[in-house]
Amino acid sequence: MWTIFFLASILTTVIILPVYGVDISELENVGLKTKYIIISNGQEFKIEAVSNFQIISHTFSETDKILTFNVQTARDTGNESEFYIPKEMLVEPLTVLLDGQKISAIINKVDNIFYIGITVNGKGDHVIEISETKILEVSNDGGCLIATATFGSEMAPQVQLLREIRDNTVLQTESGTSFMTGFNQFYYSFSPVIADYERENPVFKEAVKLTLTPLLTSLTLLQYADIDSEAEMLGYGIGIIILNIGLYIVAPVVLIMKIGKRVNMEKT
Repeated sequence: MWTIFFLASILTTVIILPVYGVDISELENVGLKTKYIIISNGQEFKIEAVSNFQIISHTFSETDKILTFNVQTARDTGNESEFYIPKEMLVEPLTVLLDGQKISAIINKVDNIFYIGITVNGKGDHVIEISETKILEVSNDGGCLIATATFGSEMAPQVQLLREIRDNTVLQTESGTSFMTGFNQFYYSFSPVIADYERENPVFKEAVKLTLTPLLTSLTLLQYADIDSEAEMLGYGIGIIILNIGLYIVAPVVLIMKIGKRVNMEKT
């Protein structure tokens, strides 16, 4: 008898959890409540997730203040979740991304907790990112907007590669810092428009991804370079620029000329 009463009490507690976003208490398959311990700045934070779909894994970037959940939904619609996050862990305002695109999540505060309600449309694998809004603002120290839109996340390997090369190699020299200052002024004058169009047009997004592949491949060479002076930075930088000129301009021109020559020969 006491066992039945105890189990009934636990079930009642789960059902009447305070919900400040989407009410998922009446949804089928409810009850997937998961707790996580996140370590940030030497502090331990407990976050909770309540959803009617499966959360496969989670990561937290202490540097960028991004909480990422890889999830798997079983339905096309009606996939609901709520996250309970201590306010000391993230600084408001918060931004929520679903598969790399900003969404209008329900965000409320009660006491020392953020309650974030999210609806995930579409059956299959998805990525939910909860972050401090300031890291997504466009500034001279911001991230690569085009690469983020192309590969779907600030935490994508390709985006992290660009960030690591910028921070650990280019910005370690005066010439590299000067280059980034000028480059950022040019880059951020047009990149927000391209990034927004990528999110609206999947075909254009795939074209940009194909275009970025040679550039990313050439930049990986800097990871293996031992740059200890301004001269070496200039040398490697000029070398990378020349290499990309060959990849993006010379090679296509040569290819077009060969195709044109072959077509003319076939005609004659």
